[in-house]
Amino acid sequence: MFKGVTLSSSPVSSPAVVVFGVLQGQDIAEVLPRKLAYAADVIAASKRSEFAAGESGKIAEAFPTAEGSPERVIVLGLGKKEKVNGESLRSAFAALARRLAAIKASSAALHVSAALDAAGIKGDAGGRAAGEAFGLLSWNNLTFKGKGTDESRKERPSIVLDADKKALGKGIEFGLRLAESTNMCRSLSETPPNIATPKYIADLAKKLAKDHGLDFMVFEGKDLEKEKLTGHLNVGKASENKPCMIRLVYNPEKVSKKKSKPAVLVGKTMTYDTGGLSLKVNNGMVGMKRDKDGGCAVLGAMHAIATIIKPDRQVIAYLCAAENSLSDEAYRPDDVITYRNGVTVEVTNTDAEGRLVLADALAYTCEKDDPAYIVDLATLTGGVIVALGSTFAGLFCEDDALRARVEAAASTSGERVWRLPMHREYTDMMKSPIADILNSNPNRKAHAGQGAAFLASFVKEGTPWCHLDIAGVHVSESDGGMYAKGSTGWGVRLLADLLADA
Repeated sequence: MFKGVTLSSSPVSSPAVVVFGVLQGQDIAEVLPRKLAYAADVIAASKRSEFAAGESGKIAEAFPTAEGSPERVIVLGLGKKEKVNGESLRSAFAALARRLAAIKASSAALHVSAALDAAGIKGDAGGRAAGEAFGLLSWNNLTFKGKGTDESRKERPSIVLDADKKALGKGIEFGLRLAESTNMCRSLSETPPNIATPKYIADLAKKLAKDHGLDFMVFEGKDLEKEKLTGHLNVGKASENKPCMIRLVYNPEKVSKKKSKPAVLVGKTMTYDTGGLSLKVNNGMVGMKRDKDGGCAVLGAMHAIATIIKPDRQVIAYLCAAENSLSDEAYRPDDVITYRNGVTVEVTNTDAEGRLVLADALAYTCEKDDPAYIVDLATLTGGVIVALGSTFAGLFCEDDALRARVEAAASTSGERVWRLPMHREYTDMMKSPIADILNSNPNRKAHAGQGAAFLASFVKEGTPWCHLDIAGVHVSESDGGMYAKGSTGWGVRLLADLLADA
């Protein structure tokens, strides 16, 4: 939508558009500055029947003629007072952003604080919603457009935003920066597999570390063998693009005594998934460039953690990067893999590969890092899409305190999660007749739960752990709201909010 979005450091003298926010049923006069020269025009616009008196996301426009008036005034509906929250505000501000982009507005003064105050919403929270909406709409998926299309040459406007109160401006700035981290994730997600190989991901992580003071390490080749990271070795061995496990560490200037143990983030980073010898059929491979989106989200979150969140706890991230391909070197159904923690896995389906590489990181971090908690993100199962669609990510977490914190972060970020059960019966479904566990039970019952049960075998007992299955939420199938069609960057903002509480 936008080429760039910035927040003005001082009031814009002559904004192209002035925006007033109003609650549904609220008298527009309550939110207008006193003795506003063009108040009558704004009031008239707000009473137009199609505006529905402040319904969330609805817009009315006026073109005042009084001397000194802006060329255009927009009245933005923020919805019913009792229903205004971060999610509804993001939606409303996204509608505003789309309208401003359509008219190619170069600047907009946001007078929404009065309506936010009336709804009991703090200015920084409302501003964050606006910043995220505008920032996420500044992302585009045109990187790989060439000379064969005019789309990449279409002019996109840049816009300067002006906030009517300091708290609102502070929130906008935060939201814009958080959107920047999310957009980094989205761009990486959309990068095709002939470019975004495991090495490419590692190089990108290395640059991120150098630019923002993170520690960087990559396990590849003989290092994978030395550390017994057998999931990576087996899943990735059929590809000429060799696997690696990437480790990033954020070290705070001062660690809180109560937070001496690190938080650990783990991301499934399958740069492409053919299914291996259990080959995906028909068009099942299309879109598998996004099977790395768990790792993309973790990388985006580390950018946010290092640049804007800066928690007082060490944060360690693992990106489990491999390409699941085919060759005479490919691992097979019936193979048995032994992990560093001693657990043996019978491979029954080479298309259940993500959990095999995640198992390496989970076992490694439990042994080496003694984490305060672990959160992993993975496009793990089609079963979670059947269960929850594209509305919620599946949340598996048996630790009450960690689950509450993840749910609180999800509420703040608007990235919705829904708790799914873990039960001994699901664990029993993963038992192997010849090894400890199967990587996939052909019985499709509780498919998402099977994946979580498998991963649980690699988490040390007593370590708080949360598994987020993001297979249904990591991509938007249409252009609408804050998102263009394509990657959503799901998880970056949730993880940032989780670590803001450390």
